[in-house]
Amino acid sequence: MNKGFFIESRDTSSLARTGVLKTAHGDVKTPVFCPVGSQASVKTLTPEEVTATGAEMILCNTYHLYLRPGIDLVKTMGGLHRFMGWQGPILTDSGGFQIFSLSSLAKITDEGVTFRSHIDGSKHFMTPEDIIFYQQSLGSDIMMVLDDVPPHDGNPARIARAVSRTTAWAKRCLEARTSQTQQLFGIVQGATSPELRVKSAADLAQMDFDGFAIGGLSLGEDKQTTWEMLDLTIPLMPALKPRYLMGVGSPEDLVESVSRGVDIFDSVLPTRVARNGGLYTTEGRINIRNSAFKNLDRPVEEGCSCYTCKNFSAAYVAHLFRSGELLGLRLASIHNIHFLQNLMGQIRNSIRSGNFIQFKTAFLARYRAVDEEVRQQQKQKWLASKPGSNQAD
Repeated sequence: MNKGFFIESRDTSSLARTGVLKTAHGDVKTPVFCPVGSQASVKTLTPEEVTATGAEMILCNTYHLYLRPGIDLVKTMGGLHRFMGWQGPILTDSGGFQIFSLSSLAKITDEGVTFRSHIDGSKHFMTPEDIIFYQQSLGSDIMMVLDDVPPHDGNPARIARAVSRTTAWAKRCLEARTSQTQQLFGIVQGATSPELRVKSAADLAQMDFDGFAIGGLSLGEDKQTTWEMLDLTIPLMPALKPRYLMGVGSPEDLVESVSRGVDIFDSVLPTRVARNGGLYTTEGRINIRNSAFKNLDRPVEEGCSCYTCKNFSAAYVAHLFRSGELLGLRLASIHNIHFLQNLMGQIRNSIRSGNFIQFKTAFLARYRAVDEEVRQQQKQKWLASKPGSNQAD
């Protein structure tokens, strides 16, 4: 059985660490960022192009694949890896967040959740056991339990029920699991309640999961609150198991989270902002549509080794966006995913060489993060214009 997690090195001035996550489809170097392909596709890119960015593991979503094309079809086609042509490790999210956020009139009970498809309005019912069966049928390398995801600003009673239900469902998922080649991760919930975060983490830590995820963060709370919740939660998680922070992908947040001991990340952010003309650079995110790039005869990022920067000028990429050419979306997505993979590689190297804190300080001093107020406005604008799409890349 070729699975497990092995810590290779630790930073002496923070909780940052490097390791190797062993899966049935290969080893993954951690800390790692996973591009998101919710519907068995990283938007606009082929598997070969995703691999060329340096990505080792991707995320797909059980909720979306259940609704379309259907779990049975994927299984009949030889499983998710063969179906989508991706040879490396795949992590499948259970779809808990999507069920509660995309579905019309979702009804939660201790038994499971009843919801309506955001595609055609059809009615469905899922239990924790169903979610495990579906993920085992897909053949992913890492499976996630079904969790109850409360609003970050929900009332205390609702959040407490969600934590209790998530713990109960986690036990049922463990009992339902039959595959010995797939890993299963538990998910800590608790919104922004310190007491409930601690309870959730402590309860789940008693269970024999292969790894532990931190869910329900980066959903609208300010970043300082996110860091406070991580600082509370991570010390309670098993030190020798991988830690996965769900849905976080901005460069500055990756650096901050690694320093707090996180090993695995995923987010739709790099491809989503790419499709809107946002490209990462070491000095911050730029909007390629801005006039400053219209005649700029150099790469988007000097020294970047991605396909986009090695072959095209910023002026050309700007032209593609101004002209509505689909190639622009592809080139921007390639650049952003490569940027994050390169960043994770630099982080791993700095931890191994003992200068992570210096790297973190220098990176954050140079990188201009999007203003918190602007970030929240952008997120709300996106949610209002395309309901649910923020988690269905």
